[in-house]
Amino acid sequence: MSDRPRPASIPDDLITVEDHLERILRGVGPLEPYDQPIVESLGLPLHEDYTAPIDLPRFANSAMDGYALRAEDVKGASESDPVVLPVVGEIHAGSAKPFAISAGTAVKIMTGAPIPKGADTVVPFERTDHGNSRVAIHHGPAEGAHVRPQGADVREGEVVLEAGTVLGAREIGLLASLGAGRVKARPRPRVVIISTGSELRDPGSQLDYDSIFDGNSYMLAAAVRAAGAIAYRVGAVEDTPRAFRQVLSEQLVRADLVVTSGGVSMGERDVVKETLSALGTVSFDKVAMQPGKPQGFGKVLDEQTPIITLPGNPVSAYVSFEVFVLPAIRRMMGRTPYRRPMVHAVLASDLESRSGVRQYVRAVFEVTHRGAKVTPISGDGSHLVGALSKANALIVVGEDETALNLGDTVRTLVLDRPF
Repeated sequence: MSDRPRPASIPDDLITVEDHLERILRGVGPLEPYDQPIVESLGLPLHEDYTAPIDLPRFANSAMDGYALRAEDVKGASESDPVVLPVVGEIHAGSAKPFAISAGTAVKIMTGAPIPKGADTVVPFERTDHGNSRVAIHHGPAEGAHVRPQGADVREGEVVLEAGTVLGAREIGLLASLGAGRVKARPRPRVVIISTGSELRDPGSQLDYDSIFDGNSYMLAAAVRAAGAIAYRVGAVEDTPRAFRQVLSEQLVRADLVVTSGGVSMGERDVVKETLSALGTVSFDKVAMQPGKPQGFGKVLDEQTPIITLPGNPVSAYVSFEVFVLPAIRRMMGRTPYRRPMVHAVLASDLESRSGVRQYVRAVFEVTHRGAKVTPISGDGSHLVGALSKANALIVVGEDETALNLGDTVRTLVLDRPF
């Protein structure tokens, strides 16, 4: 377990956030890498160094529309005393025809077209009379002007992306420019999301007197996708062990990780806890945090698929996802750091907390001309999804802290910020 000292205020029957997270991170590992299409690798870390197989540019080419020639032939040219040269041809990008010129001649050339053998410079159209058979050059350029030399950007054999680089649009553009249609990266974890509760209904369906819409599975599926993984949302499962076990067994074929919400407390119909406890491979603990005390983790059935069980109240489920599931997904993808970095912000109002638990307080984080500040959102009920939707941050209040005051500097998780 974690080497960090256990806060003295935590009751003996609770475990720390760090201990539960460490159990999860030890129980999941990075997925095996494989070659995949470069566009599909967006947001994934490169598994190995990528070495350029060619130069960029691959050949010397023109940076402007104009005329390719020898700088020596137009030395001293000016508006008042232009140099006139015969135009011996025209070169367009992609024409695939090698070309050469002799001294004292020019060739019309378009941007991106290869510089013909014998030429060393390009004069833009704007510095000429735009002639077709003969051209008057009104400017004597320096040798190499408006020429993109071969290998000026990237040299063959150069390591252009190191292992661990997270592939974004720019990196993918580089890979494609170097001819890489596929790269080796760890795959996106396939995460199956299951909500339990006989009272749950899909949005858009008819509600009974005591039924509610299933917001958790949609929220968690969106959070999984935002983390860069693949989400498979399963419709709500009724509160019977048989129904839950059947759905779980059917879903494992497409799961690298299963995440459930609901059914993990101490009630008589907490089907997730009842079913998985019988397997003997999932442990359930009370974690010293608020919201989100009841948590579970283990591996299930013959596939030994990791499963993280979250509480059913929406705020508890979301906070638990941030604290436990997001790091697990990032570990499986090979992304570091696993945990969302803490930032420090000035507290905009007083805040009280219960001793012995780490409290995650919904808040609004903003950066002003005076620096970063964070304002708690009123209402601490774990069912208040409306208040949750207004939050863009979580204030982290330590287990031994019971009161924070206006103006204090507090630890804050800024949600939705890339890291």
